[in-house]
Amino acid sequence: MSEPPMDRRGFLKGALGLGALAATGGTLAACAPGTPGGPGAQPSKLAKPTASAASAKGEITIWNRSGDLFKVFDAAIAKFREAYPNVTVNHQAVDIDAKLANTLISGTDVPDGSFWDDAKIGGQAEHLYDLTDLIAPYREQTSPYKLSVNTVEGKIYGVPWDLDPGLLWYREDILESAGIDPASLATYDDLLTAARTIKEQDPKTRPIHLDKSPFLGQLWLEMLANQQGTSLTDAQGRLRLDSAEYRRVFAWIQTAVKDGLVTHAPYLEPADVNTLESGQQVFVPWAIWWSFAPQQLLKATKGKWRAAPLPAWTPGGPRSGAMGGSSFVIPAKAKNPELAWLLYEFLCFKEPGYTAVYGPNSVYPGGLSTSIPSYQPALDPAKPLFQPIEALGGQDLWKVAVDAAATIPAAAPIPWWWAQSVDYLGNNVQRLMEGKMAPDDVIAESAQKIQRNLIDRS
Repeated sequence: MSEPPMDRRGFLKGALGLGALAATGGTLAACAPGTPGGPGAQPSKLAKPTASAASAKGEITIWNRSGDLFKVFDAAIAKFREAYPNVTVNHQAVDIDAKLANTLISGTDVPDGSFWDDAKIGGQAEHLYDLTDLIAPYREQTSPYKLSVNTVEGKIYGVPWDLDPGLLWYREDILESAGIDPASLATYDDLLTAARTIKEQDPKTRPIHLDKSPFLGQLWLEMLANQQGTSLTDAQGRLRLDSAEYRRVFAWIQTAVKDGLVTHAPYLEPADVNTLESGQQVFVPWAIWWSFAPQQLLKATKGKWRAAPLPAWTPGGPRSGAMGGSSFVIPAKAKNPELAWLLYEFLCFKEPGYTAVYGPNSVYPGGLSTSIPSYQPALDPAKPLFQPIEALGGQDLWKVAVDAAATIPAAAPIPWWWAQSVDYLGNNVQRLMEGKMAPDDVIAESAQKIQRNLIDRS
């Protein structure tokens, strides 16, 4: 079976985009809701197009990121053209992270629709169409998490696209040698116990991966918080870092560090890869897109890694949280918003559309396996959109991801200042991972600075 190249570049570009967001915080602070559109500006609500597939007519400009995923969408758009023969799609590769926000604010040359990180949609809602009525027929069958991060003051501003469930990646051969049944890893305490067992057998190991990057470390933290049904802020933008859920995560990190159970390395950089290959790292709690590693980077241990649902924080609790993700937006000043909606409805909610993206194609012969759709009818375990993966020993990653995703709780819109908060929370989480800071101090100091420097000044 051929192995699909992973669109890691797309992820890294997104991550860098968020970094750029932090770097240009002064500019984007002016983009906070209620400012550019003027006080009291009301969002435009998009109504369902009345034209049929045969009668819909016109041209739309759609922005996407460049790279492999652009090629995948380009092929999927060709399927759309078959269904809507009189609609011309001008599909453009654009540096969305650098260009879209400023274009929305200026109102000049705005596209009719664009791919965008979930983290950026809430802060630009007033420049986007309110899609609530259009999403309504699909609402009950869409991931609650994706709906929640696209909802601002009760209105939905993004067409939910991919879902990125957190999974527990593990070395099957090492667990088997240690007599550990992966199915026994039901809670995070179980994971610590298993890590201690492995370390007792080989004192050189430091089995659990913790990421040595403030940005990715905070993104990972948010996955663990989402797994418990919370997030950095609530729907009204109030900070909720000082909570039992975050304390639970921080205490677990502190225990793992004190017991010498962690490898603290930057995501898939040489130091990380070397310890993955050597058997020093055995467990990687991470998003589904870590599947890139065994398929493209790891050589000596290729075929030895497997995926399972994340452990639960409390017995019987959710077995996954979301880490990253994107949706589609339609700018309020789009020239042909109805046609853009027809395209996104086709890609997200119609079987020929989501199958064209996730199913086997010329770019990913085995299918796109770094995320899954957020529309539940697309998530039939018996009808996988991507194939079992040889680099995972032929494991059916589709079923694992679909089962895990079904447990992901809802969250809240991601605040516009999230990337800037990495300077406080992300950095302090790194100090916790280095044993230089206690959980109470991480919470108190981070909360104070986020409240003072980001929330109160917005």
